[in-house]
Amino acid sequence: RLHCAGEAPALHGSLNSDPGSLMTTDTHTETRNTPLTQKHIALGAKMVPFAGYKMPIQYAGIMAEHKAVRESVGLFDLSHMGEFEVAGPGMLEFLETMTTNDVGALYPFQAQYSLMLNDDGGIVDDLLVYHLPGRAMLVVNAANIEKDFDWLQSHCPDTVKLTNKSYDTALVAIQGPKSVEVMKEIVDFNPDDLKYYHAAEGSVDGKTIVFSRTGYTGEDGFEIYMPNELAEGCWDAAMQIGAQFDIKPVGLGARDTLRMEMKFALYGNDIDDTTNPIEAGLGWVVKPDKAITFIGRDKVVEVKENKPQRKLTAFTIDDRGIPRQGCDICVGDETVGTVTSGTQSPSLGKGIGLGYVHVPHNKIGTSIEIDVRGRRLAATIIKPPFMKNTSHK
Repeated sequence: RLHCAGEAPALHGSLNSDPGSLMTTDTHTETRNTPLTQKHIALGAKMVPFAGYKMPIQYAGIMAEHKAVRESVGLFDLSHMGEFEVAGPGMLEFLETMTTNDVGALYPFQAQYSLMLNDDGGIVDDLLVYHLPGRAMLVVNAANIEKDFDWLQSHCPDTVKLTNKSYDTALVAIQGPKSVEVMKEIVDFNPDDLKYYHAAEGSVDGKTIVFSRTGYTGEDGFEIYMPNELAEGCWDAAMQIGAQFDIKPVGLGARDTLRMEMKFALYGNDIDDTTNPIEAGLGWVVKPDKAITFIGRDKVVEVKENKPQRKLTAFTIDDRGIPRQGCDICVGDETVGTVTSGTQSPSLGKGIGLGYVHVPHNKIGTSIEIDVRGRRLAATIIKPPFMKNTSHK
């Protein structure tokens, strides 16, 4: 069992990530292995280069893996994600300046979803912020590790120590309605006591592990951060314990369809340094009135007050066909937007997509067409998420 330190899990109750794009060509010159690469190969995974890593895109198949997470439990290797440690006097003030959400409202063992913005209000990255005892942990997107670290370092005061732990840290996610049952056998505390977006700290052989009730699937689930050398043991334990629930390893393919059904933004597709949080529908993690002003605040307020000209919009395909990134969104003869993400929804059995649509064509119920290589697919704008009833708590 993975050991919990102190009373954190039970007593400190009142995360989403991998941005990067499955549709984007990997531009990294080196390809790293995760600590679990050999496990994936042994399981027959189809491996692809992704954000500088060799990653599994699927094992048994996207449909089966997606179904396992929606109905029972799935296991993900997310060790390509980036982790930064922030510590020292002025730590919270620094993070308040660099992120849009209210870090000062967090108490130890709480987590929050947030954004980093550039001076023009564009999104540098979306990330998770964990307030841990004496330090914070930032979890950033795999494709943005170096960019994000440089951005933070360029604003970091001398009193604050910023450390990139990305390449020494493994991350495993256990997601699905049965995830809590698997976790009960892995950890020595009751995971039911860990509330959503809360964390616990533990240790194995003196090495620190962070558990959190977070995820990128819309289902109940947990993420476990640990030193690389503990990853294989954690993976094997989850697979062994989860066998009674028909646990399945899950690759990047099903990770994408799962997040799409929840309208979770994917960095590089749905958000980037040219998109404003308000038009991306992420105003709920932007706190312009907090005590310490964050970078990009004025631009966000300006867009909010003037109303955005376009909004990230969800739609379903009424015809047979799948929308793809870059396809035009049309109303009659007018092009009113562009698809940023599209897929075939395994749960709904039809094409779904996200895209920026010019106001006022973004209203729920509006009939649109998606131009897929010259073929027009009838579609309808809907209120997200696509999946309404999940096990997320």
